[in-house]
Amino acid sequence: MRLVCLPHAGGSATAYFPLSATAAGQDFEVVAVQYPGRQDRRAEPCLDTVAAIADAIADDLAGWSDLPVALFGHSMGATVGYEVARRLEARGTPPLGLFASACRAPSAQRIEFIHQRDDDGLIAALKELSGTDAGVLGDDELLRMVLPAIRGDYTAVETYRHQPGVEPSCPIQVLVGDTDPVTDLEEADAWRNHTTGSCQVKIFPGGHFYLNDQLNAVLDTITTTLAAWQPGMYRG
Repeated sequence: MRLVCLPHAGGSATAYFPLSATAAGQDFEVVAVQYPGRQDRRAEPCLDTVAAIADAIADDLAGWSDLPVALFGHSMGATVGYEVARRLEARGTPPLGLFASACRAPSAQRIEFIHQRDDDGLIAALKELSGTDAGVLGDDELLRMVLPAIRGDYTAVETYRHQPGVEPSCPIQVLVGDTDPVTDLEEADAWRNHTTGSCQVKIFPGGHFYLNDQLNAVLDTITTTLAAWQPGMYRG
């Protein structure tokens, strides 16, 4: 199968390189979505709504039907993954499952306005969560160059409001750090309301970017969960 990974706000496809490298040799391949407005897509205009991002990804995945697809999203990426799953469900091609990492359930809203801060305020928010590469945070010129994409992502996630409709039928595996300041355990558990399938919550030591330090444990969870979602796919 194919594990399609969706980055956090301000993140890029390369955020998933450690996971891809650690998963080498597994019976599934890891691919990462590159949102427009960054790295090799820097010349493209940013998408600043979750709906627009999810529409684009769902359309792209239509050409990747050679393997069953599971989705893994971290933070904003989990919300995007949920909306992608809804779109695939509506098209009759639901994913095998969704990994929702470090993200409040779609209906568990907090009113936030980071996207309305000036550049210095936006940079301060990034440093607080430590989700952006330290090399970028230490290079003011580079940081200013990527701020439009970061602001677009924060605009997308902070203006997102869950709309009633068909919920995905695929199972959801929630992953969350026990000291995450962005997602508390009650907000993580609320993902159960957003699937007609099963939903499990796995708690890891750490904060919002717990997976940086818990990569092997996260991979174990992914591997075990994928095997349950599609029994018989592993050689053992």
